[in-house]
Amino acid sequence: MKVEDIMIKKIEFVNEDASLYDAIEKMIDKRLRSLLVKPRNAADVYGVVTARDIVFKAISRNLDLNNTKVSEIANKPVVCVNKAMDVEHAVNLMRNFNIARVFVCDGMDIVGIISLLDVMNAHLIKRARGNYGA
Repeated sequence: MKVEDIMIKKIEFVNEDASLYDAIEKMIDKRLRSLLVKPRNAADVYGVVTARDIVFKAISRNLDLNNTKVSEIANKPVVCVNKAMDVEHAVNLMRNFNIARVFVCDGMDIVGIISLLDVMNAHLIKRARGNYGA
């Protein structure tokens, strides 16, 4: 199974100077668990901020969500895989980096994301269809 077969194409960006409150609003509005963080003056991706990061790095520490910038808790670097890569290779990267998601690239463009939950879901669907060993 290839990464592009299970990737989620819905990705959103947030500016590194945005407040955590703004990031939370965007995650809730777009129904996402993570946002790519872009630097203010560049086209590159700076990092990623997740709902987990916000809860464990900010809310649990009573940080002011209006005055704490996304860049203060963002994870760096962003780990990317090629869309034609085997899912097993992507899972190995997640294990090696101890992360729950990787972003999917087509050349230099980020075109999707896969998480551990997406991998589990894909394997459950494959098994239910009888295409996966018991």
